[in-house]
Amino acid sequence: MMSTTGEPGVGEADFSVFAELGGPPQDREAFVEWQVRALRRAAAPGSAFDAAAAAERSGRSGRSGRSGRVFDRGYDALGMQRQGLAVIATGDRTARLRSLRLPTLVLHGAADVVCDASGGRATAAAVPGAELVILEGMGHALPQDLWPELATRIAALVHRAESCSSR
Repeated sequence: MMSTTGEPGVGEADFSVFAELGGPPQDREAFVEWQVRALRRAAAPGSAFDAAAAAERSGRSGRSGRSGRVFDRGYDALGMQRQGLAVIATGDRTARLRSLRLPTLVLHGAADVVCDASGGRATAAAVPGAELVILEGMGHALPQDLWPELATRIAALVHRAESCSSR
């Protein structure tokens, strides 16, 4: 889901969408506001976006009474940079993906600006027998209105995998 093979030129991010955000701030409240703006930009244009829920997950106390999990679990401003470098350092995984022999479902948002849908297409093409689903109205987030479809497709994958393992 929302991934790529690592092949150069495939599944690349559109960094221009995030350019004016700047780096994440260190202060909790400023980070929450920054994170909500970033998450909104990563979501598909026109899709429902729950800013209050995003702020609560990011670091603001809210409806659930819990403080934000992202900031509190060990926020590190350089973490996103390390993740990006790790993605680049792993290189092209296409050949290894071709060796997989298991039921595979590749889910990708048509409007993903963090990892272009070409990454999902390349992943599905590399894994023998993979099912590819490109979801309209989905970016690099899981909009609540798509949860039923996502759950149904994942449950079907689990069923296929269980059927294969019982043979």
